[in-house]
Amino acid sequence: MQAQYYIDRHRFDTANWSKPGSGSTLSDAHSKNFSSVESRRSTASRRRMSSSRRLYYFLGLPLLRGVIRLLTATYRIEKVIGAAHLETFIGNDAVCAPCYWHQHHVVVSMLMRSWIKRGFKACFLVSGSVDGEVPERIARAWGAEVIRGSANQSGALALRDMQRMMKNGYSIVTTADGPNGPKYEFKLGAILMARIAGVPIVPIACAADRAWYLKRWDNFMIPKPFARIVVALGDPYPIPADTPLDALEPHRVNVQQAVMSLMSESQDTLRGAQEAES
Repeated sequence: MQAQYYIDRHRFDTANWSKPGSGSTLSDAHSKNFSSVESRRSTASRRRMSSSRRLYYFLGLPLLRGVIRLLTATYRIEKVIGAAHLETFIGNDAVCAPCYWHQHHVVVSMLMRSWIKRGFKACFLVSGSVDGEVPERIARAWGAEVIRGSANQSGALALRDMQRMMKNGYSIVTTADGPNGPKYEFKLGAILMARIAGVPIVPIACAADRAWYLKRWDNFMIPKPFARIVVALGDPYPIPADTPLDALEPHRVNVQQAVMSLMSESQDTLRGAQEAES
């Protein structure tokens, strides 16, 4: 099963909106087929999946996957704090909403891959742009499901598709401060998703003793070869189903603080291990 959506950067639900004067109506939009990824590309971008780009991805993807596998195979996972918090959701239809910072995607996705092998049913949110083609193929190669579209999760269509996937036993995995930040700011959309679906958020963070940090909004972290890593998972955080929309902000702040606290705990644990050896 594959659910897809697209909410563009102007916050329009392009699957349910028609241009005034175009002669089409809202009901017409509902009857259209938006299962094609191409139909979900942002109209603000001229980038499309050309033949040359398809060839580039076809040839480059195996190489990229090989590099990732070789690099991550050298990592030393010193400790996974709170690993038991996810055990309830592995090998069955129990559903949660794992959330972590965009900066930590390399490490957490590596761990997520090991969970998927054990029966964790994961569904990733991946950009509807052509840049999302590679992460989608990598995620599917792991055995995960993928929702293609904008990371703006506030649209009704987005929430509907995510809820549909969760009803089928898939946990929606999100980078809660993506796609464009600000860094370490937990977006309200993930809270709303968890509240509507009635699933708990599982906050995740990590730390590495040495890494490259890309010069972009999230300071994307790529641990260097043979890096020592600590990952921390927090208690599943439920959002009561009867929470009014104007009362979600305290929950957003609580989960944001939880992820930040887990990041600090990971760093402190890693530092303690290094000091114990010196």
